[in-house]
Amino acid sequence: MSLIFVTNDDGVHSPGIQMLARALKPLGDIYVVAPDRERSAVSHSLTLHRPLHADEIKERVYSVNGTPTDCVNIGVNGILKVKPDLVVSGINKGANLGDDITYSGTVMAAIEARILGIPSFAISLVASKNFLFQEAANFALILSEEIIKGGLPESTLLNINLPNLPLSEIKGLRITRQGKRIYGDIVTEIVDPKGKKHYWIGGNRLFWEKGDDTDFEAIHEGMISITPLHVDLTNYSAIEKLKPLQEALNSVIHNRVLI
Repeated sequence: MSLIFVTNDDGVHSPGIQMLARALKPLGDIYVVAPDRERSAVSHSLTLHRPLHADEIKERVYSVNGTPTDCVNIGVNGILKVKPDLVVSGINKGANLGDDITYSGTVMAAIEARILGIPSFAISLVASKNFLFQEAANFALILSEEIIKGGLPESTLLNINLPNLPLSEIKGLRITRQGKRIYGDIVTEIVDPKGKKHYWIGGNRLFWEKGDDTDFEAIHEGMISITPLHVDLTNYSAIEKLKPLQEALNSVIHNRVLI
């Protein structure tokens, strides 16, 4: 039997995480460690300026007054006595596609788990209402079984996005690359009755760059998108291209030291 760690960024009381935890029970012992409230779009935020507490609200379910990244650290390094076999983050209420993954607490929780050496995946439903959480949870169980049996490539986690459809109506799945979203107005300026300006950050998500192999395109075609991510952000193809800059900067620094 396996030890599975479940977290999210929508909060410990979200129906998505509750259905996910129930669906994974056939695999072994399930521990849920999640934020005490919604923490969407907190990215990889880690709380360092205050102590955190984890309340066991029922057996093996903990509510943490911190971020998803906090939850992974507290759960793995504090609550659990052994390293889990798998970390699953979700089920997120809404898509985590393209550039948006950099803001996502759901995805960053899975990244934190991978940094700690644990296989992980994030799972999201592409919808804004009437979420079919049970369908996504059923797929999470299938995927978890395969990962536990076969593992994942080194330093790799998976970002999963599902159409909000019954599994029987989904047209298949595709291994994809991270796409790029094109935004409209990102900041809306509003004025309150006293004449003070306020700003609402959100942006109109207009469309995405075309590409048959992107996460956006897979979802558009009614398929599950599985995007492999890794924690090494180095742009290796740019290293050689930046050599002239390296030489120029070394020359400038050398001349200034001589002066």
